Amino acid sequence: MPGGPYARATRRRSAVGVWRKWIFPTVRIVLVAVIAIALAKLAFFPDRAEAETESLTPTGSVAEPQVVVARGSIANDVVLTGTVNADAAAPVKATATGTVDEVFVAAGQKVTAGQKIYDIKVQDEPEPVEAAPGPDGAPVMTTPEPTFHFEKVLAPTAGVLSSLDVIAGQPVATGDVTGQVAPPTYNVTATLSPEQQYRLTSAPTEAVVTIAGGPAPFTCGGLVISTPLSGSGAGAGGAGAAGGAGGTGEETSGGTTVRCSVPGDVRVFPGLSAQAKISAGSADDVLVVPVTAVEGGAETGVVWLVTPEGERVEQPVKLGLSDGTQVEVVEGVAEGDQVLEFVPGAPGGTGEESCVQAPDGMMMCGTLTK
Repeated sequence: MPGGPYARATRRRSAVGVWRKWIFPTVRIVLVAVIAIALAKLAFFPDRAEAETESLTPTGSVAEPQVVVARGSIANDVVLTGTVNADAAAPVKATATGTVDEVFVAAGQKVTAGQKIYDIKVQDEPEPVEAAPGPDGAPVMTTPEPTFHFEKVLAPTAGVLSSLDVIAGQPVATGDVTGQVAPPTYNVTATLSPEQQYRLTSAPTEAVVTIAGGPAPFTCGGLVISTPLSGSGAGAGGAGAAGGAGGTGEETSGGTTVRCSVPGDVRVFPGLSAQAKISAGSADDVLVVPVTAVEGGAETGVVWLVTPEGERVEQPVKLGLSDGTQVEVVEGVAEGDQVLEFVPGAPGGTGEESCVQAPDGMMMCGTLTK
């Protein structure tokens, strides 16, 4: 029958075949064509960005930092890091040439300054004596029996006799080092750089020492600043310094050292790290500028004044105290003067590439020139 199930199924299959054969392929062709046209337009006819048609005008500028010469207070404290050392042992020297007669103290015992350690038997130089004339009438010279006297060898300082290298009957010569006495005293020693020496405008005599985990800060007196002389050996320089000013108990290699004596009532141990603060003066209500603004840092220098017209002028100045951050200006500028914060050519100053960010976000870089 024309309207039966078989006929309806046939019509449905016919409609599906038309979609598959004609409509779907046509849609695919149209889509491919649209995509191809879009790609061709992007490749050969791009849109020009508005930013490329406009010229960019930089709005940033590089400004040299300036500071005002103002009054302030300054404390010239030089802080050094050093160590606690036992004072060098004092040598026990033979006081005559002869033989050791008797030893009174053994190594390891405590001694007081001037205590007798041993004595030396010294033979006296005999003088010939003229006797009665001989058979021929000529005088006869005779030598008397030798005589002796004793020389004492005393402890050079109080402490412990750390070594004694003599025994009874041993020959010794004047000046021989025969032992050592270790004193019960200590010192703090630190290295002083040449730049820090410039800051010590006066000769300090003491320092305030702080030991981490140790006693409260204490005053370390008898401060000595020493520099080994050219040509002096490391061992000789260390021994000489030790004997002259307390010593460190160690050999020194070159360089300037600062040494002060630890008070006897302060308990310390060799090897402790110590911080020594040396006060070399202070001043109030003086003209100060940052040390970065001065070329030269001791006694004299140069700053760059900024005139009201914006010009930079080199100005020699006389300098005073410095705390490492600020420096006192004694002569050359007046309160209220404008100076460059950084010396031209120094890092952060002119002569170095600097960058600033403009208000629109652009980063501008350039080199400041003198």
